[in-house]
Amino acid sequence: MMSEDLHALRDDMHAFILGHGMHKFQAYVTEDMQTVIWDAGDNADAWKDFVELAKASGISFVTVSDDSLAKEDLEFLQERLQNSPTTSDEEIDEARWLRTHVGKVGFLQLGFSYQGTIFLYEVATDWYERYQQLLESGDDFGSLLLDEHDQQDDDDR
Repeated sequence: MMSEDLHALRDDMHAFILGHGMHKFQAYVTEDMQTVIWDAGDNADAWKDFVELAKASGISFVTVSDDSLAKEDLEFLQERLQNSPTTSDEEIDEARWLRTHVGKVGFLQLGFSYQGTIFLYEVATDWYERYQQLLESGDDFGSLLLDEHDQQDDDDR
């Protein structure tokens, strides 16, 4: 069972990387590049295999990124959902429930580049994945408003 706060896992990852004589480079890698996502399956320690593969490939540093839930980010999400006519009461309740996770690390990403391909290992808590879904739901509403505004501008011409 995965913890609802990945702080300890993040600290273990950092120590393991440094213990292998590698360096950490604080960076989030987007999937805009050619990427391969590591399939951890049910192995909670698959990230160790990932780091060891990077080391065996001659990689000297691994990118490291983490994301925790900030109070301001949650307030922004809640405001956005409350102003959306398409938001359900359930989504607003879920956003309120997320308050219990403020300050917790919900997402970790490790990465390395090898022969033009970025290899990534990612892990996220269930609450973080739901937070991302709610953000996308709010983004969809923002896109609708922009599209309607653009359409109105086109009609006025």
